[in-house]
Amino acid sequence: MASIASRSAQALRAVSRSAASKVATKPVQAASYSLLARSAVANSSRQPAFQTVRGIKTLDFAGTKEVVYERSDWPLAKLQDYFKNDTLALIGYGSQGHGQGLNARDNGVNVIVGVRKDGESWRQAIEDGWVPGETLFPIEEAINRGTIIMNLLSDAAQSQTWPTIAPLITKGKTLYFSHGFSVVYKEDTHVIPPTDVDVILVAPKGSGRTVRTLFKEGRGINSSVAVFQDVTGKAKEKAIAIGVAVGSGYMYETTFEKEVYSDLFGERGVLMGAIQGLFLAQYKVLRANGHTPSEAFNETVEEATQSLYPLIGQKGMDYMYNACSTTARRGALDWAPIFEKANAPVFEQLYQSVRNGTETRKSLEFNGRSTYRVDLAKELKEIDDQEIWRAGKVVRSLRPDYKAD
Repeated sequence: MASIASRSAQALRAVSRSAASKVATKPVQAASYSLLARSAVANSSRQPAFQTVRGIKTLDFAGTKEVVYERSDWPLAKLQDYFKNDTLALIGYGSQGHGQGLNARDNGVNVIVGVRKDGESWRQAIEDGWVPGETLFPIEEAINRGTIIMNLLSDAAQSQTWPTIAPLITKGKTLYFSHGFSVVYKEDTHVIPPTDVDVILVAPKGSGRTVRTLFKEGRGINSSVAVFQDVTGKAKEKAIAIGVAVGSGYMYETTFEKEVYSDLFGERGVLMGAIQGLFLAQYKVLRANGHTPSEAFNETVEEATQSLYPLIGQKGMDYMYNACSTTARRGALDWAPIFEKANAPVFEQLYQSVRNGTETRKSLEFNGRSTYRVDLAKELKEIDDQEIWRAGKVVRSLRPDYKAD
């Protein structure tokens, strides 16, 4: 989810900073795929430098054939050689900038960061081991030094800064995004890429925090890749390589339009908006019928997130159903079509609101306010103060593996 922002980035930075002061100012060439690096280094003397483990796959997704690009197609030596003449200039150091930048640096790719000098992001970048004058620069200087310009500013900031940035995207550079928002909704953002540069996208399917933590675990996030403009004839290959560099485990093809439509739709739907609404509605009905806060929370959230949803992630919905009691299974099978029928019109309304730009205009208006942070904090506090989530804090503290923040 490309627009999930600062809280996750701040939490991750707190974990990363203790080691940041020990990070070398130049990429460590032997570091690759985090924990997977150990086996890669151990086997390097026995394998050709550019060995491809397996070719590009075409897989059958429920009857539809799709091409999938995997990290194993880009061994570390091949990845580093591919970018040996490039400098990735990462503009913005929020959630995605932080995760993607550190991963690319760990993979031995030449990365520099561009942010406003002496601002909060500048300070955070220094804490993560980026060095002013070597790997950390003001935005304009970073763009001038870079060959691949990774615009990872927030959607609103991309729109606000584009008049300054656009003239610096000169012929021969590559313009990279992790969200199709600015380009697709150009009537509202006024972000129109130059016609003489490659314009590509790698969109990790998760927050910047997840991009970083999965990489550090030796795994990798799944991402989508897209090409908006191919001037060199190598735009897609370049996007796939960058996707590996920033921590993707595998990638599937999409378009800028489909990426932003599905992303905005999903965030407002089952990923965040709908799930908050469903949780709250069920919790309130249970409380109204005399159930205690602990019981209502456990039956609504705790069992879902700690027991059932992980099963869906690991094995699928049918597996989760089979893992439950016969009574639970029967009731779920009966009620699922009812919920589908009730919610389908809402989701259709939501999709049209995304596609016609209504959601974009709302987002740009709110996120462009001078009072943005204060207004957001107020809304988030309202959620934090809801009884369901106050009860949840106590329930979480009872978990055997609980660790206080």
